[in-house]
Amino acid sequence: MNTTDELLKRIEYLRYRMTEVALEKGFTNLEAIELSQELDKLLNKYDMERQFQSKHTEY
Repeated sequence: MNTTDELLKRIEYLRYRMTEVALEKGFTNLEAIELSQELDKLLNKYDMERQFQSKHTEY
């Protein structure tokens, strides 16, 4: 399994967990916010990796 696949699995888990926490404890709950922030970081990382891969496969 490559890094991108692992990143996608982590993103999907965080998305699920964040939704679960937010619905149970509220969208402004600290845990939900922290999960959201971690998810944002991983989504940005994933986007950067995809851009890097596309630039290096164009040629």
